[in-house]
Amino acid sequence: MSNSMLIFVAIAGIFLLLYLVIRTKLHAFVSLLLVSLLVGFAAGMPLSNVIESIEKGMGGTLGFVAVVVGLGAMFGQMLEVSGGAERLAQTLTGKFGEDKAQWALGITGFIVAIPVFFDVGFIILVPIVYGLAKKTGKSLLYYGIPLLAGLAVTHSFIPPTPGPIAVADLIGADLGWVILFGALAGVPSMIVAGPLFGRFIAKRVHATIPDYMNMKERESDKELPSFAMITSIILIPLVLILMNTISDALLPKENGIRTVLTFLGHPFVALIIATLLAFYFLGIKRGYSRQEVQDIATKALEPAGIIILVTGAGGVFKQVLIDSGVGKVLGEMMAASALPPILLAFLIAAVVRVAQGSSTVSMVTAAGLMSPLINSLGLKGPVLGLLVIAIAAGATIASHVNDSGFWLVNRFFGLSVKDTLKSWTIMETLIAVTGFVVVFVIGLFMG
Repeated sequence: MSNSMLIFVAIAGIFLLLYLVIRTKLHAFVSLLLVSLLVGFAAGMPLSNVIESIEKGMGGTLGFVAVVVGLGAMFGQMLEVSGGAERLAQTLTGKFGEDKAQWALGITGFIVAIPVFFDVGFIILVPIVYGLAKKTGKSLLYYGIPLLAGLAVTHSFIPPTPGPIAVADLIGADLGWVILFGALAGVPSMIVAGPLFGRFIAKRVHATIPDYMNMKERESDKELPSFAMITSIILIPLVLILMNTISDALLPKENGIRTVLTFLGHPFVALIIATLLAFYFLGIKRGYSRQEVQDIATKALEPAGIIILVTGAGGVFKQVLIDSGVGKVLGEMMAASALPPILLAFLIAAVVRVAQGSSTVSMVTAAGLMSPLINSLGLKGPVLGLLVIAIAAGATIASHVNDSGFWLVNRFFGLSVKDTLKSWTIMETLIAVTGFVVVFVIGLFMG
């Protein structure tokens, strides 16, 4: 089959994927599998090979992603149930004071979203936003936007959240680099889109607590775990993974310390340690029975299961593109374009995000399309970490009416659609653009 025909097959496959997800509302998992089948068939692959590619793509992806996302979900659920997120928010707002509560909420969101899913973190912490707005008479957006920015930045940029984990696995990036560049891009993104934009938009949109939201704030924080314990348990896996990456770069291969750090800093081991610590210190030690801890862990896997399967289907799409030869042609075509790979990754993810709404689908689609280009250009090491954040930034941009996050904010802050676009949508776009600019500049210095 000619190269131009293979490119047509790839483009038709992407359009079909968008059509199935947007217009027919077919679940992303089924849509990705169906499109993978059709692309393999249309590209002239033998039918038995198409099935093999699906098995290989699903197995290869889930071997890593299922373990990390599953452990991360249990860890996050334990933090949620124990009141750890509230403890972080209360301690930081107390330390910063009322006048700097915006910064405290931004930092809280940034830390909480490392182990806890975005929407869960928001729902747990929104009573604090309500309380501050009621006390000061300011718009909910004054405090809400910094919190949302902190949550959204980490949710998109910093493992072990599912998006960057999935992209890192699909393009073969080291998680240590992803965490490092995610933090470097995430902090300025949170500042610009959070406290700075929050102050600006609060003067223009005065949001008050909607009548239908009767959420009770905690009356006492006696039962909450300590701030030091919560921050320690959250930071342990990140520090271990980063130490693994640093030792890999600085120590010789046959070094005993490097061997130990490589083992402890593997995401599997680091997250098992963190999850066991959470089970014990936030569960057993605080009076939960072993059965209750087991039930909490089981409940955590319900939302994680959907993310795991969609990511696995993204791995199938990538594998079919590679095995059919479509990926090679696509990679060569993208390599011949004048656009730098980091910009290309950002643009692909952004287009898919705006078209169909889901950041996870945008990330796995962009990663699948970028994978052949990475192979043909021989990209490796830190630059792959930059590509992950570029894809994550693109997949964050311009959240609007086709994204569930848009409606979550709309409801909890009692906003009109127009005001949600003026606040939430612009906040997400500021995160995306700021994060992308940071990694693009770092990429220029890395040559």
